[in-house]
Amino acid sequence: MAEEQKTSGSEDTFISHLIELRSRVVKSSVAVLIIFLCMMPWAAHIFDLLAAPMIHALPAGSKMIATGVITPFLIPMKVTMVLALIIALPWVLYQMWAFVAPGLYTHEKRLVAPLVISSSLLFIAGVAFCYFFVFGVVFPFINNFAPKSVSVAPDIDSYVDFVLTMFLAFGITFEVPIIVIVLVRMGLVPLAKLKQIRPYVVVGAFVVAAVVTPPDIMSQLLLAVPLCLLYEIGLLVAPIFEKATRAPEEREDAVGS
Repeated sequence: MAEEQKTSGSEDTFISHLIELRSRVVKSSVAVLIIFLCMMPWAAHIFDLLAAPMIHALPAGSKMIATGVITPFLIPMKVTMVLALIIALPWVLYQMWAFVAPGLYTHEKRLVAPLVISSSLLFIAGVAFCYFFVFGVVFPFINNFAPKSVSVAPDIDSYVDFVLTMFLAFGITFEVPIIVIVLVRMGLVPLAKLKQIRPYVVVGAFVVAAVVTPPDIMSQLLLAVPLCLLYEIGLLVAPIFEKATRAPEEREDAVGS
């Protein structure tokens, strides 16, 4: 009888967690949808802003092309949806935080809250860095190599896929300090070990940059160098978070030792 009640209680808890998860997902989706619907009338202008770095790098009077029948409609909608997701990112991360918070200790909550805020800001900073700086350097650099006999007119579908891949790469790259902090605070990897593997991180950064970015040295450097610098920033900041978010028993052990 006791086992049946225990099993029933576990099932009720599991179902309640699923209901809570569904509620958080719905709230996040509704926020993204509302922002998307509000921006939808300006979808064409939003795409023009996204295309501006490429247009400025092309010869005067050149434009991008659309090879699909409904591509001129679908691509601006796709870009607008991605922008809506980025704008709603703090709210989406808050919903994730609210879902896991009840199961965390007080000292863990002190760690998660600032990390949720900083991770969303760092991701947006990575996207902004890519748009305002990287594209302004990479697109003219690439187009200057185009033969005079070739009319450069990128397809908007391929362009958006490339841009979103770059945004994702730089957004994740700017999350490196957060990854380092989590690894150190959770005790998964000692700080001394992370400092020891610096040479491997540098090599890995250039390997990742070579895979993700176009096959030119400029774009690879613009991804690999910030990745290495952000790794160093993570190593500097990690001890601060580690001390500020220790559990009471960990503090007592540290004082005792």
